[in-house]
Amino acid sequence: MKVENSKVVAVSYALEVEGKIADQSAPGAPLEYTHGSGMLLPKFEAALEGKEPGDTFDFILSPEDGYGVYDPSYKIELPKSAFAIDGEVREDLLVVGRTIPMLNQAGQVVQGVVAAVAESAVTMDFNHPMAGKTLHFTGKVESVRSASEKELGEETEHHCRRGKGKGGCHGEGHGDGEGCCHGEGHGHGHGDGEGCCHGEGHGHGHGHGDGEGCCHGEGHGHGDGEGCCHGEGHGEGCCHKDE
Repeated sequence: MKVENSKVVAVSYALEVEGKIADQSAPGAPLEYTHGSGMLLPKFEAALEGKEPGDTFDFILSPEDGYGVYDPSYKIELPKSAFAIDGEVREDLLVVGRTIPMLNQAGQVVQGVVAAVAESAVTMDFNHPMAGKTLHFTGKVESVRSASEKELGEETEHHCRRGKGKGGCHGEGHGDGEGCCHGEGHGHGHGDGEGCCHGEGHGHGHGHGDGEGCCHGEGHGHGDGEGCCHGEGHGEGCCHKDE
């Protein structure tokens, strides 16, 4: 059976970025997805189209076909008050390099990375961590089967729920937040977070990862998440596409 739309495909894979393995499927646990459902990057799926179990693959995706080019405008400054939970600023979350999930006005979780921390403001970078990176995928098609009606129905529901998503590689984790603070923030991404912060600003971006804190925002977040291979996962692997 060949890889084509509505087939459930299992692939083992490795993603190399700048000469290093950035992500790979675990031994004996290949990535499984429904081909043509929009879970993966379009170019990733296109590279597997027509392959059969046992076939290998080796291809490169440019930044434009992966996580997009790095956009300086996705780096924004938010007041520290945007990171308050239950009225208290979570200083413990404000560490350079930490990923913090935030929510845009559409209720989508978006991820930003703390780029700088000042006395009263925090600079967040909502570019995907792999924005501007060239992605080198290698792997093998492990199996191909027809999707059940239930699986097809679930994929349709997932696609509608997800909205506009551009396939990619890192799964869309959903942040588990405790507590919330409100404001206007913007961004994209998912992660396992604690708390909810609504910031004011215009963050744009895409992302995944395990972050703490969930900053909800209203404004101009760009809700097109990009990942690599796995659709709405929980920040798993480098193939999931996010919102």
